[in-house]
Amino acid sequence: MSVAVNSFYSADKDTGEIRVLLLNDHEGKALVMLPAHMLLNLVSIWKHSGRHLQPVKGSDAIKFFSQTALQSTAGQKKLFKLPIYIDESIASLEQLEVVEPYTGLTFTAERQWYQDHVSLCALGLTALSIDHQQPKGNDEQVITRAVERFTTLRIQQRLEDTLGLPSLPASMQKLVELRSDPSAGIDDLVPIVRIDPSLAAQVMSWAASPYYAAPGDIDSVEDAVIRVLGFDLVLNLALGVAMGKTLKVPDDTPRDGVPYWQQSVYTAAMSELLCKKIPVEVRPKPGLAYLSGLLQNFGYLVLGHLFPPHFSLLSRYLEANPHMALEYVEKQVLSVTREQVGAWLLENWSLPEAVVDTVRFHNDLEYDGEFAQAVRLLYVANRALRTQNLADGPIEEIPDWVLDELKLSQQDIDGALSTVMECRGELDSLVHTITHAQAI
Repeated sequence: MSVAVNSFYSADKDTGEIRVLLLNDHEGKALVMLPAHMLLNLVSIWKHSGRHLQPVKGSDAIKFFSQTALQSTAGQKKLFKLPIYIDESIASLEQLEVVEPYTGLTFTAERQWYQDHVSLCALGLTALSIDHQQPKGNDEQVITRAVERFTTLRIQQRLEDTLGLPSLPASMQKLVELRSDPSAGIDDLVPIVRIDPSLAAQVMSWAASPYYAAPGDIDSVEDAVIRVLGFDLVLNLALGVAMGKTLKVPDDTPRDGVPYWQQSVYTAAMSELLCKKIPVEVRPKPGLAYLSGLLQNFGYLVLGHLFPPHFSLLSRYLEANPHMALEYVEKQVLSVTREQVGAWLLENWSLPEAVVDTVRFHNDLEYDGEFAQAVRLLYVANRALRTQNLADGPIEEIPDWVLDELKLSQQDIDGALSTVMECRGELDSLVHTITHAQAI
């Protein structure tokens, strides 16, 4: 289950609120308190406490902080009998305006409740301090420094040769070439699908999926492509799934996180629906919008491949900091983000520049390059899905200027989101088809 985080504060702005977090280990529970805009540095509390405290699952946090007793001052005061670790920046405050992000519980805590058994240490990091310590340079230089720092690999002349990343199979390379060829059509695509048994079986399964609601039986690959799915959809699904199949979904993912393929399929569907609502004169290509949505989280798989010993640590940090933009958590733990490594690999695999840029910058509202409309579209699709626990990351308000630029309204977003929710059964069936193919 994915747990949405209430947006009481911005990760970039100090609102004066203090975040409370429940941790535990074999010795029992403990509370952590730090300014709400800060990232909790788990390594700091491990060193300070001598305990390997871990954040509880989001669903467990909801159960704990939703207890009726915590709605009263007496219950809140009793909560503070637990061992408490407080960031030293707030040590002198007589009162703490406390917020628990999963449940929205807020209350005022008095210093006298915990002053006799509190432990003070430097726990928090701001987004600015995280950015300040990041390696400088272009994406490839940043990736190289991160790999050198967190692995024993010696970087060769070509980064992609060093990392042991899988190469694309021949059929995949042909699909990439088709995606980049504006004159390519169904007659070019069907032979490629037909000679790859795994791909052909998947295309037939997609065409039979309730989501596409094809009338009658589908008798052949040609029938599936021509009558049901169409050139763009088959090509984009085949590309996205084939790329996902080259890298394994990490084992120790954040608990309560949205499964990789569920997020990919839902983001692709939401992107396509929103794209169709944008006026033609400013509309990105729907096919590329779908493919960008399908691949928007691809860098997550690459991080798992590059940094397997550190991926579990990243997962715990993501659980401990649900309010923080994912990129800052990744920068703190790995010094590189999923957007950087994902876009870098897609570029090396010769994906269209529009897809590469959209995947790389879809969380960056300062991007004003050639594909700004596609970037904004994916940003909106992702934020909309977060409100329904269908994409990872904190809930964030979409700026009005972004909607104005896309010529979309909130009603357009709500309508597309409603369609996605109505089609959950069919979309989940498609997710099942893809994940089953990955396991073969």
